[in-house]
Amino acid sequence: MATPFDAPSTLPYSLPPFRDVRLEHYRPAFDAGMAEQRTEVEAIAASPDAPTFENTLVALERTGQLLARVSHVFFTLSSADSTPELHDLEADVSPLLAAHRDAITLDGRLYERIAAVRSSLADRTDLTDEDRRLVERTYTEMTMAGAGLDDAGKERLTAINQELSTLTTTFERNLLEDTNDLAVHVTSEQELEGLDDGAKSAAAAAAADRGLDGWLITLPLYTGHPWLASLADRGLRERIMRASLSRGRRGNEHDNRDVLLRIVRLRAERAELLGFPNHAAVVTADETAKTPEAVDGLLSSLVPAAAANADDERAVRSRTVGFDIEAWDWAYATELLRGEQFAADSSALRPYFEADRVLHDGVFHAAGELYGLTFTERPDLHGYNDEVRVFEVHGDSGEQVGLYLLDLYTRDGKRGGAWMNPVVEQSALLGTLPVVVNNLNVAKPAAGSPTLLIQDEVETLFHEFGHALHGLIARTTYPRFSGTNVERDFVEFPSQVNEMWVSWPSVLANYAKHHETGEPLPPELVLGLSDSAGFNEGFATTEYLAAALLDQAWHRLSAADAAAVEDVEAFERQALADAGIAVEAVPPRYSSTYFAHTFSGGYDAGYYGYIWSEVLDADTVEWFRENGGLSREAGERFATRLLGVGGAKDPLEAYRDFRGRDAEVGPLLRRRGLE
Repeated sequence: MATPFDAPSTLPYSLPPFRDVRLEHYRPAFDAGMAEQRTEVEAIAASPDAPTFENTLVALERTGQLLARVSHVFFTLSSADSTPELHDLEADVSPLLAAHRDAITLDGRLYERIAAVRSSLADRTDLTDEDRRLVERTYTEMTMAGAGLDDAGKERLTAINQELSTLTTTFERNLLEDTNDLAVHVTSEQELEGLDDGAKSAAAAAAADRGLDGWLITLPLYTGHPWLASLADRGLRERIMRASLSRGRRGNEHDNRDVLLRIVRLRAERAELLGFPNHAAVVTADETAKTPEAVDGLLSSLVPAAAANADDERAVRSRTVGFDIEAWDWAYATELLRGEQFAADSSALRPYFEADRVLHDGVFHAAGELYGLTFTERPDLHGYNDEVRVFEVHGDSGEQVGLYLLDLYTRDGKRGGAWMNPVVEQSALLGTLPVVVNNLNVAKPAAGSPTLLIQDEVETLFHEFGHALHGLIARTTYPRFSGTNVERDFVEFPSQVNEMWVSWPSVLANYAKHHETGEPLPPELVLGLSDSAGFNEGFATTEYLAAALLDQAWHRLSAADAAAVEDVEAFERQALADAGIAVEAVPPRYSSTYFAHTFSGGYDAGYYGYIWSEVLDADTVEWFRENGGLSREAGERFATRLLGVGGAKDPLEAYRDFRGRDAEVGPLLRRRGLE
């Protein structure tokens, strides 16, 4: 069957022809793409010519272009606009893709050729730094993947990887289905006291989409819900929180506990097969952290102060509401306290955060001031869903930069959370410019009603756009290093830096205007936002650390210890207690059975990366404040020395090049109130 993936897209920037793609196109394209790449790799591995950088490494980078085209489109849709049929197909192709990757990565002939090129690097004075990094990274990744194992080891490794690909797909599908099933149906408007008209409109639209009367409160990926800060009805708050916490552990067909345990056991077995004591050791060995002990050193050093701060905050909030608060009360009590102390509560801010204005006058405005980028909407170009917006990006000299896609709203076919992923990867070798997409899960209001964001959603948009900037600005030769293709514990750094512009005075003044009157955010609310920096950080740090430490606990198990764990909830309770982070009324940001980051999202043993990157982020924010803030000069330095290199340079070397020294932890401690 001919498919839209058979040749490069003729649309601007090679944007996939989404409107031409049908379900029946994927499997033939996957099969043809894998076969094509196997033939290409076989020609490299079996070549009678002596291995060189050009005929081995560069040739390898050119392989698999058909497979890349179909994969980027398929996995974009399977996460953002899925259907039961797409889920079924994903379950079918995931183990095939895992086996295909292993057939390349574990090819002993290819490994020997790459090793030979590596050993002769000293003789090649014509290679660039990126060329040399390509050799080292390819060799290291193949070694870490098991290319040096004997045949029996490779056979078992391949079987493990195929089963894991199926299990992680199953975990994500179970989570999506259970999250949809657990949406909280409300039939009495009285229960919605505290929600503004925009939120009620979104809940009513969600109910109508499912043929229900009343209102439907769909659940985000993380524990809890943004509307818990506004809902006055304590009973409804409890229903929402208990629904959130129960995902994946209800004993139904979507229960993730057995899936999770099997994932943990297979990862531990694979680690021992590769010569490591546990999965966390495998992951960190190829990251900037290098060891689980280094990760534990950072996380555990933050726990005592964070937990103590959270306990103090709970006591203050309990006094505010007049009773001992539970997890479902925390956000509500916090907003009451915020209103008393700073006058900057969610309900007061939301009318000033209209989504389109935040996007154009906030997110895009800051990118223009820093990097000289302009964003022009292209209604003639189409995404994979009618809600996806497409923007063409140019530099300040008019040069083409790429395309930016935004998929803002939640829907049943979209997994929870927010993320960025490439649709087309930039590569000078392949002659491609980047096409990137941001996905969020903002509740969509009824037609004619404005989309008003809460502060957390504004911060999320800026955060995810930081990833998009990384993908758009990086200019590398090889697709392996394109955009966010950096070490996992560095990938969050640029996105966290971009959050600083949310409350930067000139940026805030540009986008925070009342959606009806156009009036700017009142001075008392601006002051409240500024004064409240660090507010509720005990809670925020504790819920994050609990999740990061839980991720580490699961993945620091040996194969024998993993086999002995049978009770997910008991293990989770003990792990949090042992870490000193079992704070009453502050559940982990993600509990095990809905921890998509670590059991289906590629952050396994790597969720620590957010705060690991935040050390760099907080240090960078201080640099911007000391060096012109929102200026082209400061932005140019950050763009050329960090964003622009993608993964083509060791990330900590790139940071030193930008900052002039290694990062210091002091700014992070001050930001989070942990000194």
